[in-house]
Amino acid sequence: MTTVQAALAEAARRLAAAGVEDAVREAGWLLAHAAGTSVGMLKAMPQRELPPEVLAAFWPLVERRAAREPVQYILGTQEFCGLTFKVTPDVLIPRPETEVLVEQAVARLAGPVRVADIGTGSGAIAVAVAKRLPEARVVAVDISPAALAVARENARAHGVAERIDFRLGDLLQPLGTEQFDAILSNPPYVAEQELETLMPEVRLYEPKVALTPGADGLHFYRRLAREAPARLKPGGILAVEVGIGQAPAVATLLAEAGLKVAMFRDAQGVERVVMGTG
Repeated sequence: MTTVQAALAEAARRLAAAGVEDAVREAGWLLAHAAGTSVGMLKAMPQRELPPEVLAAFWPLVERRAAREPVQYILGTQEFCGLTFKVTPDVLIPRPETEVLVEQAVARLAGPVRVADIGTGSGAIAVAVAKRLPEARVVAVDISPAALAVARENARAHGVAERIDFRLGDLLQPLGTEQFDAILSNPPYVAEQELETLMPEVRLYEPKVALTPGADGLHFYRRLAREAPARLKPGGILAVEVGIGQAPAVATLLAEAGLKVAMFRDAQGVERVVMGTG
């Protein structure tokens, strides 16, 4: 007989031994997923015997997480801006720090604005902007057909698909000569030589194309600074997420492109968003 309490304890032990930091909490998430219930319900019945079919589903999930597969890919979801997004290994997992990009952009936009989300991935930025700005029209671009499929599904789930135009292509190319009130992007920014320093969850499982442009990590910022200003309406904004320590270099690129620059910090005090205004 394996009780809820015993299963959670053993799973937490295995995860901790594998280097998972929040092993106890994640064990609860995995068991709740396998059992089709909530963590709260499990904790309310610690001595309940778990059915064989739940255990048969649970232990493989534990092994996947012990191999450092991101828990978000195992569960298939991630929270972002108060919304639940489907995530798969075809898309980067949305991070809390990216919410700063959404918040700062939305604070400067109102009415029937046109917004472009470059490198949309799961569609997190595009969907969050569309939810917060009910009159906005968004163009979401990605070079990956598989990522666009996930983004479309998320847009449908949140009732904004009719206001988001998903386009396949490289960076700004799918925008043609159209102009926008805001161009937003969380582009790949990890220098290739830094990939080996990343956590196993990121290095081994998240799509490399969404992590690094190679070289020094500034490749896409240079392109955005060169190509985006001509696609901004007067007073329009170009806002990008940046990696730790990259804000000054990216700010210089946007200033050299003729934009008025501001920088914004995330909850950890890191300069995370660089915004240029035309």
